[in-house]
Amino acid sequence: MSTNFPDVFGHLEGEQPAVEPWSATADTFSGRVQVEWDSSAPVTPLGQLPFFIEYLKQGGLFDGWVADCPLLFTSPNAPAKRDLLGTVMLSVLSGHYRYAHITTLRCDAVNPSLLGMKKVISEDAVRRGLAKIDEAAGLAWLQTHLDYCIRPLLSEPWVLDVDSTVKPLYGHQEGAAFGYNPQKPGRPSHCYHTYLMSNLRLVLGVDVQPGNEHTPKHAMSGLWSLLHRLGRDRWPALLRGDVSWGVEPVMARAEQERLPYLFRLRMTANVRRALIKVMDERDWLDAGQGWWGKEASLRLVGWARHRRVILLRRKLVLSASAPLRSPATRGTIPLRRGVEGHAVPEMSVDVHQRTA
Repeated sequence: MSTNFPDVFGHLEGEQPAVEPWSATADTFSGRVQVEWDSSAPVTPLGQLPFFIEYLKQGGLFDGWVADCPLLFTSPNAPAKRDLLGTVMLSVLSGHYRYAHITTLRCDAVNPSLLGMKKVISEDAVRRGLAKIDEAAGLAWLQTHLDYCIRPLLSEPWVLDVDSTVKPLYGHQEGAAFGYNPQKPGRPSHCYHTYLMSNLRLVLGVDVQPGNEHTPKHAMSGLWSLLHRLGRDRWPALLRGDVSWGVEPVMARAEQERLPYLFRLRMTANVRRALIKVMDERDWLDAGQGWWGKEASLRLVGWARHRRVILLRRKLVLSASAPLRSPATRGTIPLRRGVEGHAVPEMSVDVHQRTA
């Protein structure tokens, strides 16, 4: 007795195979959809949206986000809450930054249904609906769902980056104020104090302040409220910021909370003198990528104590006619000419500090 294996025939010419090698299936709120790629078609910003919608559905993220929204309509003619929030999300994913841009979504007959929406509502309906959300309740709603998404990542060691961005404003906008605005001096602006997970560039929180509140003292309350909300067991291994954060109030609070920090220092006169003093010493250590580092201790004006600083330097290749100064120092520290046209380590070093 033997087993007969029937011959397996391929598809006849012109017959469509069951699964294309350039296609995939996504499980959306409107059911399973087949997605195919056309290599000759132009790229669209929402081309990968079905797979993102599948992620939202499988994780229950979109349904929970809509259900917890503190928005309640009483009129029978009001749009569905899912349609309003879905329209906002599609607009954000499309890169829109004005309500008027929502109009471009109204001709989309595919993506809204994948989110379980009945229709894309107008820009006026979106504006009126969002205005009904209480500010405190809305912030708590959004922050709760953001924390739910990022909290599992914080069990691993991570670095918290703090940064401030000035956004020039045009027209009449709430909170616009005149302040530090390097791109458009004299124009009102907002300042975004942003807290990010390093490397992933995952935003944990943003505080929008008037343009005249760009210094770290206006961001400290948001920073520490974020950390206390996360819980001590999920705190970062390091707090990192630019030169504006290397000030006494920020460092003293980090030391009080026993949070290691790393801030860049301004090239002040005392820092410049410290660099000149150690420049000829031989115990510089290789810091990688062409940089050499040395540890020192400084107490600058306004500091309550001595703090550990790390000085970094690297060699520059200069021509015979090049000026012997570093353009990034904004100072007048001279560079000594080295052999073979190389400058002795540059003075535009990155100066960092952290707790000892």
